[in-house]
Amino acid sequence: MKQFIFLAVPVAGFFAFILFASSAYTVSPSEQVFITEFGKPIGNPINADPAVDEAGLHFKKPFVQSVNRIEKRVLEWDGPATEMPTRDKLYISVDNFARWRISDPKKYYEQLRDERSALSRLNDIIGSETRNVIASHDLVEVIRSQKDRKPVRDENLAASNSNLGVLPPIQYGRSTLDEQILKASQPKVSPWGIELIDVRFKRINYKPGVIEKIHSRMASERQQIADRFRSEGSGEAAKILGRKERDLLSIQSEAYRKEQEIKGKADAQATGIYASAYNSSPSAADFYQFVKTLETYQKTLSKDTTAVFTTDSDLFRLLKHIEPAKEKASGSP
Repeated sequence: MKQFIFLAVPVAGFFAFILFASSAYTVSPSEQVFITEFGKPIGNPINADPAVDEAGLHFKKPFVQSVNRIEKRVLEWDGPATEMPTRDKLYISVDNFARWRISDPKKYYEQLRDERSALSRLNDIIGSETRNVIASHDLVEVIRSQKDRKPVRDENLAASNSNLGVLPPIQYGRSTLDEQILKASQPKVSPWGIELIDVRFKRINYKPGVIEKIHSRMASERQQIADRFRSEGSGEAAKILGRKERDLLSIQSEAYRKEQEIKGKADAQATGIYASAYNSSPSAADFYQFVKTLETYQKTLSKDTTAVFTTDSDLFRLLKHIEPAKEKASGSP
């Protein structure tokens, strides 16, 4: 009898340990435990809730009940970058992320079972709503973070009334688009026991064709600015040249007037001197006439000049006496 008791006590202790180990389990503060019996969720004796989210030691039916651990913390979803068009038909690559948690473990377990399935469903829902929101807005709405944020404008353009460099007005901004995606996705994931907390854009990249269009637009704006500056410079240059021509003509006209006045005064003085010299004595008058006639010969006659004069011409008067003067000079001793 004592030998039987000696053997039964260790065996009973061993079975008690196995029974305790199979019925006891611990819950971490970062998780909630879901109890299933033969694969079906059941409630515990206290509140008939199959999920246990209080940290500590808990018990279940041994062998027939299983413990399914579900994350209690906020989880992350980081979807793949996807190409999609905007309302103005420009293709961009959108990469966004989200934060979510399991709000109803029972629905989550029945519908999805594990986190991999949940992430796959989130890819579909958030990706679809992102496409819908992006397709409903222009590119500038996606790029600008807030509608009240004012872009920096070139000072050369700000001083003028030009519309160059002015972005079209927007109604929402990227932060509002985040909220639209979140609000549209939340009702679709709630039947799975998931609470979608936040959705944000992580990166927005332009497609090569869009980048070329943006660069082309920037170059066009710079070219228009340069053309405006050239036009203004040409206008100022034309004004300067016009003032120069006007001043030059005015100076030349004034100089010509003074020149003519000086010439007129000189001619009048010369005429007066000639007249006074002519009238001073007969010999002086003859000498003056002689000199003026020689000047006329010098200007009008050369060695190759052939001239025909009448015998009573004033020009021929001096020429008539040249030949006899030569003969007299040759006959003298």
